[in-house]
Amino acid sequence: MTILPYPARDLLEVATRLADEAAGIIRAVRARGFTTQSKQDASPVTEADEAAERHILTGLRAAFPLIPVVAEEEVAAGVRTAVGSCFWLVDPLDGTREFAAGRDDFTVNIGLVSDGTPVLGAMALPAYHQLYGAIAGQDAWRRDAAGQTPIHVRQPPPEGLSVLASRHYADDPRLATWLAGRPVASLGNIGSAAKFVRVAEGAADLYPRLGPTMEWDTAAPQAIVEAAGGMVVLTDGTPLRYGKTDWRNPPFLCSARPSA
Repeated sequence: MTILPYPARDLLEVATRLADEAAGIIRAVRARGFTTQSKQDASPVTEADEAAERHILTGLRAAFPLIPVVAEEEVAAGVRTAVGSCFWLVDPLDGTREFAAGRDDFTVNIGLVSDGTPVLGAMALPAYHQLYGAIAGQDAWRRDAAGQTPIHVRQPPPEGLSVLASRHYADDPRLATWLAGRPVASLGNIGSAAKFVRVAEGAADLYPRLGPTMEWDTAAPQAIVEAAGGMVVLTDGTPLRYGKTDWRNPPFLCSARPSA
């Protein structure tokens, strides 16, 4: 049983509030216009990434001083945060390429890890005005203009799997090889961690990620998928774990059911 330094409901309440507020910051930056720069690893960054991260870090550190926070832009700037068995992983704007290109599939991710496992997730999809939350072993939900609704993965339909894959790696030959022989009804390509929540809410069945990701990309959405009844595992079927030295994930599969 996971022992957290604060009540899980309090943690989720603050994390979802901060994700929602960060989504508002991102929408405001988008509305007034912005420039895109390149980090040392050649990945893009914008004012929205940085402003959203500042807001989230300030809020988490003030509310929960006992829990370290590891965040994408701080790491990119050379900040090294010591972590123990429990820590936050923050991606303030996952899908910056999508955001910069004027597309809508970008997210805010705030995940809590305990003993290598994501135990809580808060995600916002700013362009869709959608907010997601989950606590491991409890429930997952979506909040939007219609209110708050529980979400759950679906049983893959008889006609075949609805598969989502990365837009950035749409031409990866490994994807076609991996899907060969599987019953695939449709294949779509979108950016960011939005693919996870589409599986979690039953809009898709499978997201195979064969290219690189970082832990802050996946911690929050993994918690949501698993609380919704799905799974996120390595290609050998073992769980995707957290706290790796370089924060880099190996290839993984996000699916509605083990049979996928």
